Amino acid sequence: MADESTSMSGLTEAQAKEFHGIFVTSFMIFTAIAVVAHVLAWMWRPWLPGSAGYGLLETAHSTLSMLG
Repeated sequence: MADESTSMSGLTEAQAKEFHGIFVTSFMIFTAIAVVAHVLAWMWRPWLPGSAGYGLLETAHSTLSMLG
């Protein structure tokens, strides 16, 4: 017979709560790192063009290719 103090996963309630706490904390840290990475990428190169469009990026690329 199965031990009634464990769930289908085989964890006790205390173990399940501990695992849940670690999982939620890890997920929140991962999400925070992802948000910071997206903000930094947006600051480096916006995903949506400004009023001048992407033409400014093409000008910068051609200028850099002339220098190199």
